[in-house]
Amino acid sequence: MSDRLLIVDFGSQVTQLIARRLREAGVYCEIHPYQQVDQTRLKELDPKAIVLSGGPASVIEGEAPAADPAIFAAKVPVLGICYGEQTMAKELGGTVEAGHHREFGRAELEVTAKSALFDGVWQPGDRKQVWMSHGDRVTRLPPGFGIIATSENAPFAAIADEQRKFYGVQFHPEVMHTPDGAKLLRNFALNIAGFKGDWTMAAFKDRAIAQIRSQVGKGRVICGLSGGVDSSVVAVLLHEAIGDQLQCVFVDHGLLRLDEADQVVRLFRDHYNIPLIHADASEQFLKALDGVTDPEHKRKTIGALFIDVFEAEAKKVGGAQFLAQGTLYPDVIESVSFTGGPSVTIKSHHNVGGLPARMNMKLVEPLRELFKDEVRALGRELGLPAELVNRHPFPGPGLAIRIPGNITKDKLDLLRKVDAVYLDEIRKAGLYDDIWQAFAVLLPVRTVGVMGDGRTYDQACALRAVTSTDGMTADYYPFEHAFLGRVANRIINEVRGINRVTYDITSKPPGTIEWE
Repeated sequence: MSDRLLIVDFGSQVTQLIARRLREAGVYCEIHPYQQVDQTRLKELDPKAIVLSGGPASVIEGEAPAADPAIFAAKVPVLGICYGEQTMAKELGGTVEAGHHREFGRAELEVTAKSALFDGVWQPGDRKQVWMSHGDRVTRLPPGFGIIATSENAPFAAIADEQRKFYGVQFHPEVMHTPDGAKLLRNFALNIAGFKGDWTMAAFKDRAIAQIRSQVGKGRVICGLSGGVDSSVVAVLLHEAIGDQLQCVFVDHGLLRLDEADQVVRLFRDHYNIPLIHADASEQFLKALDGVTDPEHKRKTIGALFIDVFEAEAKKVGGAQFLAQGTLYPDVIESVSFTGGPSVTIKSHHNVGGLPARMNMKLVEPLRELFKDEVRALGRELGLPAELVNRHPFPGPGLAIRIPGNITKDKLDLLRKVDAVYLDEIRKAGLYDDIWQAFAVLLPVRTVGVMGDGRTYDQACALRAVTSTDGMTADYYPFEHAFLGRVANRIINEVRGINRVTYDITSKPPGTIEWE
């Protein structure tokens, strides 16, 4: 086992980005909720260093989350980020106050002293951009600490006790809006804590296989296979871990893209030789979704029916104790806290927040800690073909969340044709691999148009294409107008029922990538 860095989670929406940056530096790390990190747990984990995450609470509230004193008695380097700095300062004898000017967004930091945390990155006198998100702030330092950087509204924007190797930063080094943040985290892990930086995706694969075998034992596993990157990686990983204990089930819910069901079945039966049941449940899903217009209700309806189908298929093959899913961290953090902690729910995902409590199988989710690009790296490590590994994300609820309002077979067929034309033009232009995700949305409106000498009153569609690194933030792809005009022309000419095409230029945030 590699040396371990422990991230103590206080509920920040970007806690997993800390792990991401550290993994990029070749450091093995685990995230655990603050409630579970006490003296006994620390002894079991035996971390080489500890990072305290940010969080939504206020340190000065009566029942605010607090870092356990055992963390600071463990005699390992500690880095507190935002809320982590505040709880560290308070627990070690400093003061945190509210009522001062808040800082949200980009801020300018002035480096005031040399520090091992800044070594080779920042020097005294430098002014650097960072990303702040805080209301409270440290106003008196604990004994042994000194100021190493300030900002306009945070006089203790970065603090250090170099002797004990305790550091605190009010800003967020894990987000891309702090340009040098990854270098600071690397300094902490490699230079201060002494990690070798030799952890790899191959190591993650080996650990995941060992964990799957430990969790499953001799039990049987049903894997929910959609044919997308996430579930495909899960299926191949599981097959490598437990062989014929695995039974893949492809639920054709009738919400897939054009010809997708045939492609999935052909790939896994012929290419991978993995046992696969093709369960055509499209009529069941369409019936269940009839009249359902609320996005949350859609996701939960689809999630519940997925489990019904899986349970039925499990009984047909002699029973299974486990259900495997391709759940990723962005799914989890938008549905519930990764740790069960206090982070805010953005929306339920069909395979996370939508799972019914009555489910009769235990979950196996080996990708739950990974972002999409890390899943792609794992897929390459497992030998999956490039055309599959590099495929754009496709949501579990499929086209249901790309049709605002009621779902019908006619609407699905219409959207499938639009989507196929759009992706075909993207591939012809050589842009597919430059885009994180591209898709079409069928809008719940009709518009007046003119075709030939006649009036039309047909539906409108929206095209969406975004660039992103991890799915947590995204920006629209800047297509040339000539490209958009060509796509719109093809859609209107080839897809009967569409007479208007729009392009969505909303970033995430404030929008999400999908429309529902």
